[in-house]
Amino acid sequence: MTTTITPLSKDLQSELQEEINFKTKPIGALGNLEKVAMQVGLIQSTTTPVLSKPTIMVFAGDHGIATTGKVSPYPQEVTQQMVFNFLQGGAAINVFCKQNNILLNIVDAGVNANFEAHPQLTNAKIAKGTQDYSITKAMTSEQCQEALEKGRQLVRKVYSEGCNVIGFGEMGISNTSSAALLMSYFTNTPIENCVGRGTGVDDKGLQTKIETLCEVYKLHADAISTPMEALTAFGGFEIVMMCGAMLEAASLKMTLLIDGFIVTAALLAAHAMESDILDYCIFCHNSGEQGHQKMLAFLNAEPLLNLGLRLGEGTGCAVAFPIIQSSVNFLNEMATFKSANVSEA
Repeated sequence: MTTTITPLSKDLQSELQEEINFKTKPIGALGNLEKVAMQVGLIQSTTTPVLSKPTIMVFAGDHGIATTGKVSPYPQEVTQQMVFNFLQGGAAINVFCKQNNILLNIVDAGVNANFEAHPQLTNAKIAKGTQDYSITKAMTSEQCQEALEKGRQLVRKVYSEGCNVIGFGEMGISNTSSAALLMSYFTNTPIENCVGRGTGVDDKGLQTKIETLCEVYKLHADAISTPMEALTAFGGFEIVMMCGAMLEAASLKMTLLIDGFIVTAALLAAHAMESDILDYCIFCHNSGEQGHQKMLAFLNAEPLLNLGLRLGEGTGCAVAFPIIQSSVNFLNEMATFKSANVSEA
């Protein structure tokens, strides 16, 4: 199934701008909150937008490259352990979602483990982790297509339940390596400028990670000519599923909250397929992972926050959400000069 993303109509732009300008404040005094209010208003084609059933989906998947020990100091088992932590309510994303009344959905896109049923867990497993892409492609083209479609299905479900704003998070040991490879392909940036410390490799580990990923890129590069082929060679199931989910969310005119390095790598692939997706994206923060700022520059994106976060899980989305809510609230609830009988300048 293909999605078609409609570029934002600017029909309401002047009306929205007038609404924003004539609130009881100097013009432009609410800074980036005004830009967010404009964007959400245009996405929803209204001067009175509402953020309904905000949801963050955390996509989890394992990576074959993790078993080599060359790109991460953590064993692959940490992915499943963190999924258990999410389901028990003990992770940072649980804390921030609870604080801000955000619904949380954990998606097993391809973890190398079996999980018991849980109200917050969606079993969308493609396989128990990808293949080791230092030897072969991460997945088959059929698996890649299946992951994209499952991502779309998951978004259609939450949309049908009334959600119109969705954040994306991820968990997967070694997924910063996949993100770096995808970044290198989609932005034409040398691997060494894309690779970061991920879960905290030391200087020696970082050099090994760079050398390993340079070899991986050389192994596959000549066979890649499309976004799908890049995802098939380098992706994780969680990254591909996020890509499909993003495409569907934008096609449904939802507001997309973009987290950090790995989530933005999924967006790079989605953007290569449908460039108008950016109209629907709010970039929540600038990650501490070195490649993320370059990704944002490539997309001409202005993040809301710069807190040095590099945890993933969608934490940047959850922390930024109250700011986005503030943007919508001032547009809907703040008095105008006329209604408040305040003299204009």
